[in-house]
Amino acid sequence: MADLSTEFTGIKFPNPFMLASAPPTESESNIRRAYDAGWGGVVTKTIGLHQVTNVRGPKTKFLRLDEDGARKSMAKRDASTVMASWNWELISDKPLDWWIGKLSAIKRDYPDHVLVASVMAGSGSDEEMRNWQTLVQGVQDEGVDAVELNYSCPHMDRDDMGSGLGKDAALVSTTTQAVKEVATIPVWAKLTPATADIAEEAGATFRGGADAITSSNTFPSLPPIDPETLDFEVNVDGFVSPGGLGGPAILMQSLAKMAQMTQAFPDKEFSGIGGISTFKDALAYFLLGCGTVQVATAAMLDKAIGPNVVRGLIDGMTELMERRGYTSLEDFRGLRRDSVVAQSQIGRPDSADYQVPAEEAEGYAS
Repeated sequence: MADLSTEFTGIKFPNPFMLASAPPTESESNIRRAYDAGWGGVVTKTIGLHQVTNVRGPKTKFLRLDEDGARKSMAKRDASTVMASWNWELISDKPLDWWIGKLSAIKRDYPDHVLVASVMAGSGSDEEMRNWQTLVQGVQDEGVDAVELNYSCPHMDRDDMGSGLGKDAALVSTTTQAVKEVATIPVWAKLTPATADIAEEAGATFRGGADAITSSNTFPSLPPIDPETLDFEVNVDGFVSPGGLGGPAILMQSLAKMAQMTQAFPDKEFSGIGGISTFKDALAYFLLGCGTVQVATAAMLDKAIGPNVVRGLIDGMTELMERRGYTSLEDFRGLRRDSVVAQSQIGRPDSADYQVPAEEAEGYAS
C-alpha cells in the first residue's frame, strides 16, 4: 500500500505537499484551514523586522491566455486560462511580535503537521546578522519545525535583501553561518532562480551549514502592456518595477534550476517549487531528487489555500504509486536526476544516414 508520509531534514511529514511562503500563508486562520484541507506542511509568509509598506493598488495579478492564443492579458475574462501569476508584494507587513503566540498556538493544535517559518533580514553588516539571529530565535522559541531563509524575493524595497543577497555566494554562506550559530532546528535556504549557475549559490549555502535548499522563487519580470492605453497593465501613477512571475509558466524553468542543484549535490536535500498544479508536476520534482514540494499560485486560485489542489496531489500520487507498486516516495525519488545531461551528450543520427530534407535545404539557401 502506498505511504505518502516522508522524512525531510529529520522532520516527519504526513505527506510531502506544502503551501509555499506566499499570500495564502499570511494569517493564522489560513494556515489552520490549510492543515484541515490536508497539506502536510506550511511555510509562513516571510517575517521580517523592518517596517514594510506595500505599493498602492493591486499586488498580485494573474496572466491569462485566450483559448485561441490571440491575447495574453491580466484582464479577467471568459474563454481564457491562467498561465502565470505576477506579484510585487513585499514580505509580511505583520511584525515578528504579531506572529509570537500565534505560531505556538498553531503547533499546539496541529502537532502532526509541519510548520516552517520564513524569515528575512538584510546583509552586509553585523547588525543585519544579528537581525537574522533575532528572527530565528524568535520563531524557534515558538516551536516551529524549521526555518526557511528568504534569499530569493525578486522585489524588495531594499537592495540588500531577498534576491539581492541571494545572488552573492559569499553573503549567503556567511548569513547561513550566522543563523546556524543560534538555530536548534533545521535551516532551509530559499534561493533565487535569477542567477547564472544556481548550483554555485547552493554550494555556498550548504557550506554555510544549510540543511536543505528550496527553489525556485518567482522569476523577475514585468507585466504586459495594454495596447490601447500603452500603459503597463499593473502600475502606480504610470510606473512599475519588476515583480515575480510564478505559476504554470515557470514549471520547466524551475525544473531546470532544480536539476542543476540535485545533480551537483545528489546527497543533499531539496524542496521543489514552481508551477505545481497537479501530482504530475510534483512527480517531476521528486524524480529529480526533491524530498518535498511547495505550491503557491494553484492554491491561491483554489479558495486561497488549495483544498482541491492538495486533494488532487494526494489522490494522484497515491494512485500512481499503487499502480506501479511503489510503497514510498523513496522508491522513485531521484530516478530521472541523471537523465539530464549536456547538449553534447544527446545522441545524433549517424552522419552517413542523415540528410537535410530538400525543403529545409531550400529554406536555408533562401
